[in-house]
Amino acid sequence: MSAQFPVARPRRLRRTPALRALVAETRLDPAGLVLPMFVKEGIAAPLPVASMPGVVQHTRDSLRKAAHEAAEAGVGGIILFGVPEVKDGVGSGADDPDGIVQLALRDLASDLGDAAVIMADLCLDEYTDHGHCGVLTASGEIDNDVTLERYASIAEAQADAGAAVVAPSGMMDGQVAAIRAALDGAGHKDVAILGYSAKYASAYYGPFREAAECAPQFGDRSAYQQDPANADEALREVFLDLDEGADMVMVKPAGAYLDIIRRVRDAVDVPVVAYQVSGEYAMIEAAAEKGWIDRDRAITESLLSIRRAGADITLTYWATEVARGLV
Repeated sequence: MSAQFPVARPRRLRRTPALRALVAETRLDPAGLVLPMFVKEGIAAPLPVASMPGVVQHTRDSLRKAAHEAAEAGVGGIILFGVPEVKDGVGSGADDPDGIVQLALRDLASDLGDAAVIMADLCLDEYTDHGHCGVLTASGEIDNDVTLERYASIAEAQADAGAAVVAPSGMMDGQVAAIRAALDGAGHKDVAILGYSAKYASAYYGPFREAAECAPQFGDRSAYQQDPANADEALREVFLDLDEGADMVMVKPAGAYLDIIRRVRDAVDVPVVAYQVSGEYAMIEAAAEKGWIDRDRAITESLLSIRRAGADITLTYWATEVARGLV
């Protein structure tokens, strides 16, 4: 009689919430979340980002408050993006000792100490009047090696201001090596580099460009960001960054590139980071606002999938909210 029934019954371990929690293979940890934050020069109050409900361009004061709340919730790190009042062709504000990110880094380094890791995005697109991630030639092309000189200077400025980790996101050839040499030469041997190693030319970045006020004429970045069609190339970029001195490597975006996260995780022995980007955030928020999906479940599921794919650390605009729910 018993042969008529299944011997193996996996459903036994799914029967109650307590059982499911007990046998869960993948777990979220607040310490593995990093909160991206925007700080804007010359504003008196936080400015909401229309395409990213719940995200704002911070003043220095509101940034300090929100960063404290994130650290209090157990968020592992904060990464800063700056929005200067004045932009120019070479992104002068990016390495200005009194630029908005450097001032904010000093604030957070003083406020937070070791309560959360303070990171700085290292790029030029927020600071240039053309919106590209590098310095342009007369013909409008990215000058890779001149841009490396700018990145080296920015790295020194960010480290001087208190960044524990600098995160070059421009996808220039040789950027990690140039930054490592500059940091070491300036006495910042302990400042870590998080390489945006596999950053794709993605359609999911749209809302970020509003948040960072990137110039609308920034154009097509496919000449330096990775082709979404390519996977093997991601590993080549990752290994180049590691050879040049990267301490951690990133895949960006996350949700549409879970296969890349897994391939990178299987190939390296350093922390793997994934960036759940603005478009991923905005789509869930927009669908939830319409009542088309369960917001909280969709957020958790999206983050679990990134973690399950192999990411040790996830950059997400929901970091504080999710961390509070995990306590």
